[in-house]
Amino acid sequence: MPALVQPEFLPGTLHLLILRSLSAGPLHGYAIAKRIKDVSKKALAVEEGSLYPALNRMLVKGWLTAEWGISENNRKARFYRLTKLGAKQLETEAVEFDRLVAAIQLVMREA
Repeated sequence: MPALVQPEFLPGTLHLLILRSLSAGPLHGYAIAKRIKDVSKKALAVEEGSLYPALNRMLVKGWLTAEWGISENNRKARFYRLTKLGAKQLETEAVEFDRLVAAIQLVMREA
């Protein structure tokens, strides 16, 4: 059985996936990574070494807020929430991503 090859994220894609994952409500880091993995049917896995630096960058940009709480496993965890600015960024990035994918698909069909 061949090993699962983890695709690399395009620049900005990780932010888009995190923003989309948080659009339904606040989640802690592990839950964000799990949601991305589950929704993608295990095709996408976000490693801690990528996730937490991205979350910190998004906090600095004002796209997220964070507060400490208790996880479903009764552990202390930092919960991230989308801000209004983050919701606007999600809209912008989703449009840009759709445009990029459409352009790549054109090249793949026409070139």
